[in-house]
Amino acid sequence: MDQSPYKPQNKIRIVTAASLFDGHDAAINIMRRIIQATGCEVIHLGHDRSVEEVVNCAIEEDANAIAMTSYQGGHTEYLKYMFDLIKEKGASHIKIFAGGGGTILPEEIEDLHDYGITRIYHPDDGRSMGLQGMINDLVEKSDFPTGNKIDDCLKDLSNKKNIAKLISAAENFPHNAEKQFLKIKQLASKSKTPILGITGTGGAGKSSLVDELVRRFLIDFDQKNIAIISVDPSKRKTGGALLGDRIRMNSINNNRVYMRSLATRQANLAVSVHVNDALDVLKAAKYDLIILETSGIGQSDTEITDHADVSLYVMTPEYGAATQLEKIDMLDFADIVSINKFDKRGSFDALRDVKKQFQRNHKRFSENLENMPVYGTIASQFNDPGTNSLYKAIIDKISEKTKSSLSSAFEITKEMSEKIFIIPPNKIRYLSEISENNRSYDAWVNQQKDIAQELYALNKSLNIFKNSKADNSELKKELESIFKKKLIDLDPKNKEMLDSWNDLKSLYKKTDYKFKVRGKELSIKTHVKSLSSLKIPKVSLPNYEAWGDILKWQLKENVPGKFPFTSGLFPFKREGEDPTRMFAGEGSPERTNKRFHYLSLDMSAKRLSTAFDSVTLYGNDPDYRPDIFGKIGNAGVSICCLDDAKKLYSGFDLSNSATSVSMTINGPAPIILGYFMNAAIDQNCEKYIVENGLTQKVKSKIDQIYNGKKRPSYKGELPKGNDGLGLMLLGVTGDQVLPSSVYQKIKKETLQKVRGTVQADILKEDQAQNTCIFSTEFALKMMGDVQEFFIDNSIRNFYSVSISGYHIAEAGANPISQLAFTLANGFTYVEYYLSRGMDINDFGPNLSFFFSNGLDPEYSVIGRVARRLWAKAMKNKYKANERAQMLKYHIQTSGRSLHAQEIDFNDIRTSLQALYAIYDNCNSLHTNAYDEAITTPTEESVRRAMAIQLIINKELGLSKNENPLQGSFIIEELTDLVEEAVLLEFDRITERGGVLGAMETMYQRSKIQEESLYYETLKHSGEFPIIGVNTFLNKKGSPTIMPGEVIRSTDQEKEDQINTIKNLHRNNSNDIIKHLDDLKNSALQNKNIFSSLMEVTKYCSLGQITDSLFSVGGQYRRNM
Repeated sequence: MDQSPYKPQNKIRIVTAASLFDGHDAAINIMRRIIQATGCEVIHLGHDRSVEEVVNCAIEEDANAIAMTSYQGGHTEYLKYMFDLIKEKGASHIKIFAGGGGTILPEEIEDLHDYGITRIYHPDDGRSMGLQGMINDLVEKSDFPTGNKIDDCLKDLSNKKNIAKLISAAENFPHNAEKQFLKIKQLASKSKTPILGITGTGGAGKSSLVDELVRRFLIDFDQKNIAIISVDPSKRKTGGALLGDRIRMNSINNNRVYMRSLATRQANLAVSVHVNDALDVLKAAKYDLIILETSGIGQSDTEITDHADVSLYVMTPEYGAATQLEKIDMLDFADIVSINKFDKRGSFDALRDVKKQFQRNHKRFSENLENMPVYGTIASQFNDPGTNSLYKAIIDKISEKTKSSLSSAFEITKEMSEKIFIIPPNKIRYLSEISENNRSYDAWVNQQKDIAQELYALNKSLNIFKNSKADNSELKKELESIFKKKLIDLDPKNKEMLDSWNDLKSLYKKTDYKFKVRGKELSIKTHVKSLSSLKIPKVSLPNYEAWGDILKWQLKENVPGKFPFTSGLFPFKREGEDPTRMFAGEGSPERTNKRFHYLSLDMSAKRLSTAFDSVTLYGNDPDYRPDIFGKIGNAGVSICCLDDAKKLYSGFDLSNSATSVSMTINGPAPIILGYFMNAAIDQNCEKYIVENGLTQKVKSKIDQIYNGKKRPSYKGELPKGNDGLGLMLLGVTGDQVLPSSVYQKIKKETLQKVRGTVQADILKEDQAQNTCIFSTEFALKMMGDVQEFFIDNSIRNFYSVSISGYHIAEAGANPISQLAFTLANGFTYVEYYLSRGMDINDFGPNLSFFFSNGLDPEYSVIGRVARRLWAKAMKNKYKANERAQMLKYHIQTSGRSLHAQEIDFNDIRTSLQALYAIYDNCNSLHTNAYDEAITTPTEESVRRAMAIQLIINKELGLSKNENPLQGSFIIEELTDLVEEAVLLEFDRITERGGVLGAMETMYQRSKIQEESLYYETLKHSGEFPIIGVNTFLNKKGSPTIMPGEVIRSTDQEKEDQINTIKNLHRNNSNDIIKHLDDLKNSALQNKNIFSSLMEVTKYCSLGQITDSLFSVGGQYRRNM
């Protein structure tokens, strides 16, 4: 298979992105790198991009092609809408390429090809063509000239397509376009459009700063237009370029903004040679302001001053000694200087030094130093006061120098940029402190073990002498003296453990074992009788005799339920409660509710694991727009308001201790959690209404509220097992029909009873599969608010966050990176909550962990390592109590090991992973369905997936023992190896400024993608054998197998969800604005946002709440 790159004949520009509400951007990131290396200029947009954004970008950039990834369903509607929009905008020459693993089915591919999509790549194409082969095909099909047809472009320069073509003509066919550019220069010469030039060192945050300046300009001047030219360097070796500024910009998706990315197409230049022509085109098009941003490739790029009326130099505080400032040429020429990333160490010193240097360079000695135009900015921080001051100074300088009509009314304060620290600077070494703490504990264990071993040897010797008839009194006295001295070195608690060892062993030999969980005494049988009438112990203890061996085992392993919890959190599993989770998420709330009841029927414990559609995951409301419509209810359930949550969990008593709900949602997690909590409260209001004979009275009240309005209802018949609990108050809440005192009492009691978890782990989303929607600081603030609300309301049985490694693994991380990054994220939340003044014993029990399980050897001990490492740190570093030391370990089998070829074999892989998890004493387990590689799982496939773990739990005899891994040499060695590997990764993260510092340089994301590509390379070469995929193929070559049933939401379900939203907005029109304003005020006044969300979620839809929070907390800024 030839894997040499194709050599393009033309300059090819390709837009790459992941589709709307899709965070699976690791694949497209790998693809865009290969496209660049094949000699193309790539405009990378990242994840979660609407059709309109992508098409507008492709037209403004005059791209040859668009390359998309789409894993979240709705791909047919998305790509057809893209094709239609491109055609409508007169840009049918732009090719469309896409891929999505096995989720885009062969018949859908055929349909899309017939519709006009150039090529959809399938996993079978990857196997036959290879990564480079697919890219070669894409590039060759896109290899045609742009900018060679511009005859009519000058007729309408308000049309962005014409602007784009003219700029391409200047780049690609300058001699053919001389006549047109003569006219353009004449028009440009009459223009008074000012040009703001922005330059600076690479990595100074210029793109983020430009985005913030543009956002402020659009607010400041609501009738004016702005254009941006952004220049990035070309690669000398390949000719390719990463035009990476668009990905950082949220504000440019506006019809008053035009942006064009240019590659230098030459080495050692900060601007393109064609930049003057591009600026002339934009002047001729009568933009009110043009921003020219150069590539940041050195300290002394003064070229910008040749093109700009006003110049801004962007730097960071990390330039070295103050004498280095004398070498920066731009400090002679810049009108204004921004010291961005002002949260870095030494920023105030930098501000003083740069102001002094600026004063010297510009000979402004008579002026006050404070008046020098140097501003500290933190562009990454929403509504940063330093950036506000910088913006105002820029507009004022433009007005002063160019006499333009830009007169800013932007209000600024005298505040300086001040970083809102998530982790206080003096705590930045927290991960290395944990490494040191845990290594210190292990060293102490070995020291104590050696002492105990010596004491055992001395004791044995004394016993021998005691039984000896020979006269050895002197020697015996000497040994007794040594024994007493050595005993002083043994920790008294360790002596106590050794003294009580035989008593501990006898406890497990009794018929029943009694212990307490959360104040409740449980009695569990210690043995299970086999069919052969043998008594199989549930917990088996070692038969060690030497004290050192016994002590080391207790300090490093111990029985389940005892520190360091290596083998499990509780002494025994609860009888009659398997760790099985029922997984569902498809279509409407009603359809998913039916699936939940089908799966949980006759099960004593209801563990409902909920997947949400991507519309919900990104905080949006259902809509008719095709790129939204196609995703409603696909690959998850559509939930957009409180009534949806009530229908979703109807018939399940959410306050019952045997019911727990897991919600896999992150960006809008606090909003969905608000819906869930209110649904649970209203269930108990229903119970109160029925128990007190108030049904008819309440019905009359609801009829009055809905006088002439359409009330929500459950669509279709209730499934078997659904008694209708939760549906009586559809369309209203308990506080509307019950006295306030009654409602408040019910609310308080309900919050203390609900069980479950909401994922809400925003750190891993930024690092892996990205469903971040709010700025990171704001998202973390809301997480802290949720936890604070939990503490204030004594919510002890619901986890405020499920710290997840699953999505880190799915994005491509190996097991050690998954474990290390996940635990590091967990400790980051600990440090953040502590910095907010919360008590570790109050919030510790509200944290849980969620891992992926693969087939790698390390996965056999991932729970053991996590529990032990967490417990040692929580006990010894953070001084937490026993309950906070206990790491809740939840598992989902690996989605990455579900292959689209020979899909029946996936159940074998899942069975082995389930065995790992159950033997490792996981707290709950979700087994993936074999067909999830291709489609939303069917009833039959989900039932099979559940059967896997039920067979292990019910039929596999050895699983009756609850610590089967203990005592295995390889398990003990693997545990130590993996734990040390995690601690080493902690140290590497510390070197990069802790988790948040490492995220700034994309350390975690880069590592995950490198590991992903390594795995894919080995898989493709066959070096890493995968049965039925790259080896042991069937006689047909093991092509992708089509599932017998494909699950997709129906158009009727989508219509119903859109109507739900319309009716909600109509029915609550009088309340919505007030509640949203209250929510925004809570955020602005730094009150508890979740407390406000508990009220606003009663009346408002998901999209309304998300948009309101964007306005006060800022949107997430994508990165590479």
